[in-house]
Amino acid sequence: MAFDKTGFGDGGPGKKGNAPVIYTYQTADAIADVNTAGYFNDMSDTLAVGDLIYVVSSTGGTRVHTLAQVLSNASGVVDVANGTLLAATDSD
Repeated sequence: MAFDKTGFGDGGPGKKGNAPVIYTYQTADAIADVNTAGYFNDMSDTLAVGDLIYVVSSTGGTRVHTLAQVLSNASGVVDVANGTLLAATDSD
């Protein structure tokens, strides 16, 4: 599928100085689609290298939480890292 701006949110206060910003994004797309170069091109004016995107994606209908770093943003092409899976362990 394709990026849907309605699932993209600012995870905190506006950008100040050189500090990275954490954004949120929820989609029915698989993380393998989301972390493909070009997926976030519609946000190239917003995203900066080093920013983080907390992604809630879907794999077979199961929600998957991943933290992906913006690796590059040049000429309108945004590439994010594969991301770090955030495991939800509840051992009680």
